[in-house]
Amino acid sequence: MTVKSSEGALPQGRELNFAWLTGTVLTGVTSFLLMAAALQVSFKGQDTFSTPYEALAIQRPAHVSTTSADSLVAKTRRAKPVTQTHSDRQVIVASIREEIDGVARIRNQPFTRIESTLATAATALSDNIPEYDPVALLARNEPLRTNAAADLVSTDIYGADVEGEVTVRTASLPLDLNPPRAISDMSAAQFVRMSVEGAYTEADPTLLAYAGFNVGSLRELATSAASGPIVGFAENVTLLPKTRSSEDVSQSRTERVLTIREDTPLTDALIRNGFTPQMVAAVTRAMGNVYPATVLPQGYRLRILLGPTRGSNTLIPYRVSIYSGTSHRVTVALTDRGQYVLALEPPAIAFTEEDTEEVNLANLPSIYRSLWETGRKHDLPDAVIDRIAAMYAYDLDLTRRIAPGDSIDMLLSGSPETGDQELLYVSLKLGNTVRELFRFRTDDGVIDFYNPDGETGKQFLLRRPLEGGGTLRSRYGYRRHPVFGDYRLHTGVDLSARTGTPIYAGGDGVVERAQWFSGYGRYVEIRHANGYNTAYGHMSAIADGITPGTRVSQGQVIGYVGSTGVSTGPHLHYEIKINGHTVDPLAVKLPRANSLPPQYRTSFDNTVAQIRALMVHEATPNVTVASN
Repeated sequence: MTVKSSEGALPQGRELNFAWLTGTVLTGVTSFLLMAAALQVSFKGQDTFSTPYEALAIQRPAHVSTTSADSLVAKTRRAKPVTQTHSDRQVIVASIREEIDGVARIRNQPFTRIESTLATAATALSDNIPEYDPVALLARNEPLRTNAAADLVSTDIYGADVEGEVTVRTASLPLDLNPPRAISDMSAAQFVRMSVEGAYTEADPTLLAYAGFNVGSLRELATSAASGPIVGFAENVTLLPKTRSSEDVSQSRTERVLTIREDTPLTDALIRNGFTPQMVAAVTRAMGNVYPATVLPQGYRLRILLGPTRGSNTLIPYRVSIYSGTSHRVTVALTDRGQYVLALEPPAIAFTEEDTEEVNLANLPSIYRSLWETGRKHDLPDAVIDRIAAMYAYDLDLTRRIAPGDSIDMLLSGSPETGDQELLYVSLKLGNTVRELFRFRTDDGVIDFYNPDGETGKQFLLRRPLEGGGTLRSRYGYRRHPVFGDYRLHTGVDLSARTGTPIYAGGDGVVERAQWFSGYGRYVEIRHANGYNTAYGHMSAIADGITPGTRVSQGQVIGYVGSTGVSTGPHLHYEIKINGHTVDPLAVKLPRANSLPPQYRTSFDNTVAQIRALMVHEATPNVTVASN
């Protein structure tokens, strides 16, 4: 090999040009560095090297408008639907009557009411929740069993407010007592005034049973004619939230604006809105020189921009701004290096009295995760949130996404300061349907939750009878067959899962068939009460002992997910039949597994009425807590 080569020409034969060799090496090194940098960005979950201009701009000329024709921000930001949110926790103090050892006592009892819209964004608050497994969820939350003589939280409301504790004793009337035949209206009114505080006031004499003092004339008993135009109301109209199926999934940033209802530690407000403790420390450190206060006063506002992180469906805080009323105080934003730094005020918006949040219809969380997100935002114990999810697991497909405006209402005993709160009532509003459950204990010491008709949330058939619930791949109804290509009825639902995933019996019953069955592959059919049957197809294996005539119980393993028969992949084909006719397992109304015996109906109705009265009771002054 020689180094002789004509100037500027390519090397010929065994000749070598140092300039050509150097260029080749530099090209290779540069390509390697660029590829290594791209891989590093990808592994760290970053989408770009640059920091977003609108978040971290250090200086913007005064004459440049953020909404000018040249503004890239204004051109590329897609408008998202905005929904009003509320998130209130109130402490209610009511006078309740309870009976202990045969002695009735009247005392003040605190209750906590939580009223909130369901979270429309999944943040770090619900990162480590249990995986959704309906059977395991129900197994963890069996009805509570207590000693029949154990003390329960009383909801028996006493009409008048009391101070301290009042003991009530019952005594027989003396036999020689001769009450008057009748009493005057004045005497009756005086008795009511002395017995029930606030029953009426003389300022509103129209509520009296007699002509009040200083009233010129008696009012006519007949109702007055209605004034004004007659207003008609549309009937049989159902309101549904607007959907945008074409919403760009990449547009998954969302911004929430909330008002501080009472003086709140800054760290508490941030953690309740999806900041991890590490993020809180970084944010407070970044804003320390501009906003050193550790408490957000009443009336302040938080404006939080949340965005996606690669490889996860959890949103993380990109930016947080603090406002005093409508005056900007400080903004901190997240850089591409994962650091929070001071930033300029984001583009101005119009603040409203209500809390608001942008909604990404393509990235709404499931009912299950939203329940956990909302519960943790209000500092509920995980055991209470888990029980709420279990109470609705039979009746609802908790893997379905929520809709904007869905909400939850709860009543708990005690106050947040006392701790050890017991759930007394929960109401879940999804769309136009409200599902209420009331806590009640029977004489045998079993505590369960019942709807207003005295039925538990439990149903005698599971809707998704396999570990983890599976992923819904094909619904019930007519479809084009994925193998044969013709249009036919799909008689069940297909729930995909890994091969070998346990399949459970949907309810108590007797095995009618356990064998290879045509295109269903390995197949099990179970007969239940009242003409109900369930069927399970495409199993990789049938569990040991599952043979015709075997009695099984709900939740018992009967087989394992597979792809036998006519199948395009591992899944469970699940059917529910009523008198031999298939129905939609996810939509059919199923009978309840348990109802209150008739002897408890009166007591339960009283409990329902008392809890409803507590739910409309005014909050105690100066103890209302706002969960921001």
